[in-house]
Amino acid sequence: MHPGLILALDQGTTNTKALLVEWSGAPVFRATSPVALIHTAQGYVEQDPQQLWDSVLQVIAECTSHASQRRLSIDAVAISNQRETAVAWDAIMGEPIANAISWQCSRSAEICQRLVSHGHIIRAKTGLPLATLISAGKWAWLLEHDAKMKASAQANTLRFGTVDSWLIHRLTGGLIHATDLSNASRTGLLNLEQLTWDSELLSLFGIRLASMPELRSSSGSFGVCSGISSLDGVPILAVVGDSHAAMFGHGQYTPGTVKATYGTGSSLMALTSSLMDDTPALARTIAWSIAGQTQFALEGNIAMTGSAVQWVGEFLRLADPAHEAASLASTVSDADGVYFVPAMVGLGAPYWNANARGTIAGLGRSHTAAHLARAAIEAIAYQVADVFFAMEKASGVPFPALLADGGATRNRTLMQFQADILGRPVLRPANEELSALGASQLAGLALGWWSSLDEIAALPRTLNRFSPTMRVQDRERCYMGWRAAVDRTLLSTEVPS
Repeated sequence: MHPGLILALDQGTTNTKALLVEWSGAPVFRATSPVALIHTAQGYVEQDPQQLWDSVLQVIAECTSHASQRRLSIDAVAISNQRETAVAWDAIMGEPIANAISWQCSRSAEICQRLVSHGHIIRAKTGLPLATLISAGKWAWLLEHDAKMKASAQANTLRFGTVDSWLIHRLTGGLIHATDLSNASRTGLLNLEQLTWDSELLSLFGIRLASMPELRSSSGSFGVCSGISSLDGVPILAVVGDSHAAMFGHGQYTPGTVKATYGTGSSLMALTSSLMDDTPALARTIAWSIAGQTQFALEGNIAMTGSAVQWVGEFLRLADPAHEAASLASTVSDADGVYFVPAMVGLGAPYWNANARGTIAGLGRSHTAAHLARAAIEAIAYQVADVFFAMEKASGVPFPALLADGGATRNRTLMQFQADILGRPVLRPANEELSALGASQLAGLALGWWSSLDEIAALPRTLNRFSPTMRVQDRERCYMGWRAAVDRTLLSTEVPS
């Protein structure tokens, strides 16, 4: 009855993954291909758009070969992608004009500084703080510094897009220039109330509307594949940012659902019943859009979580820093009053203090390297808790649990401590490919495999549950100690009068 497969492409910062998903919602084949980050002499972070595309071609080849061997058709393509990374290409030539500027790159700091007086307007309209993360500043930088970019803009052939738009361009043979609302909501140019590119913001950043992609729902048509023989004529039926796709892949869609993605840094996303009023501690975003219905969310980003454990391992000169630091942490039952605030690049949500720097508090004569390593593990949970509680307060909806995904969720000590500090269960899915899986489910809706979110929510899932076991008074004591350490960190950034 459902003989075909959905090919879900997940183009990330360090690799491109692909899943073949059958109508039951289960993945039947996986492929992956690494991609490189380019660190320039100026300290910039870039990626080669052609290499990103080549990595996509590689995983497509592996997946289509597998489908062919099983004599199964590919009925649709779905895309999830790293967000904010800014790509630019010429519509006539069809080739990138410059390297893509990574979401990690802060080269647009000067542009953001020039626009600081407009920061309140940008935040009110887009839900995002004026920061180097947003794509708009990256495109503005390219226009100011690249002569080829200026010439293409004057010829009206310049095309801007995040990675999803670049892949759509290549997959459709240059016929479609589009993005979905979730990716658009991370550019700093989308008006969240009107769901359109904002003319005032485009003018502020010096970007022409003609260069921007068409806005579409996350689940729906983005054209058909052309030029790849194994995919010719296959429709692209879903496009969504990777963090949003992972949220969808958890299979819980009611307001008050909140998930945390644990990686080098961490991000939390909480679904809301409508577009919230602006809150300074958190960003507002679009989780996804289906059939003209837009799901709004709150989001909070944390700069250093997994990388804090890596830092401690490097500080201790361990051979395999992250792995050995985590192992070292497991040799003690707790941090014994040691707190590590990993603010080496500032503090993100909910504090938003770029001048903050790392702090270690509570060190005593009897403490060892293991206690410092354990404090780094616990710092991940504390930072997630800070954002979790800020989201709960802003939304006015109690959060019954935390959904967790990302590589660091394999650490059972972290997951248990997270549940203890939140006083709520933490639910970790057995399937780690949630971004690709979520994108495939959005495509399945458009394909008619499933007719509602309820049907997708009912698909079989295996969850690992971590329930809180810490006594309330111990939880409060631990969290108060953390907040005191953060206060000390923030106090150190104040300039004496």
